[in-house]
Amino acid sequence: MARIDPLNVTHYWRDQRLDGLSLMRADFRTQHYAPHRHEAFVIAATEFGGSVFRSRGLVEQASASTLLAFNPAEPHSGGMGASRRWRYRSLYLEQAAIDAVARGLGIQAVPYFTRNLLPDLDLISRFLLLHGVLQDGRDVLRANELMISTFALLFTRHGSGGGRIEPAPRDRARLKTALDMIRARLNEALSLSDLSQTLALTQYQVISLFKRTTGLTPHAYVTQLRLDVACRRLAQGAGIADVAVDCGFYDQSALTRHFKRCFGLTPLQFAAATRS
Repeated sequence: MARIDPLNVTHYWRDQRLDGLSLMRADFRTQHYAPHRHEAFVIAATEFGGSVFRSRGLVEQASASTLLAFNPAEPHSGGMGASRRWRYRSLYLEQAAIDAVARGLGIQAVPYFTRNLLPDLDLISRFLLLHGVLQDGRDVLRANELMISTFALLFTRHGSGGGRIEPAPRDRARLKTALDMIRARLNEALSLSDLSQTLALTQYQVISLFKRTTGLTPHAYVTQLRLDVACRRLAQGAGIADVAVDCGFYDQSALTRHFKRCFGLTPLQFAAATRS
């Protein structure tokens, strides 16, 4: 395992048998996740202790009796709360892995989750077993069988066919314009004024637009986009210092700080895991 500091230990790796699947084991004594979102569908099962997280305007408590589920691009934040230790396992399914699970289940698309906190002890034990078998890596057939059967139970018991509520068409168009500009200038020092001028909105209206459509502030969303690009660059073998500059971070330490606050591990740990 790679150590972050004397109190926190994380182990993160890509599963080479299923494209787009990553796994993480974390054992935290002190940790705070800033508001962020993942491109992947995230499932997390607590083994010991717990955490407090904020999502959809609610503050809830995660524990060993609840499963956490976050839809792709769903913003959330969290921390230790009153817990002195938080040990958990999580799975991250990017679009390729989501599509593979859907094919295995014979469905066109996976359900959307209208709740993040799922009180289901049976499903928790199944996900912990699946995570352990995937980590062991020696029984491919068992891993495949557990993957399909466990997600079938998850989708059947807790998934919703309703989908997410889409923002108004005008908001979607404005957000697209903003994101096109941000992506084109991601390595620059962007300001709220830049976005305001691009959208012909006041700075306050820009903040409101982002919070309405993404659940994040403009700064948090831009930081997340930079981290998404940083992850892809690191997985391709680029150096951390070069990635930091190319993605618009002030320096390598700034990239490391934001990376750890979002993902719970350092860029070096992530790069090592994706290259293994």
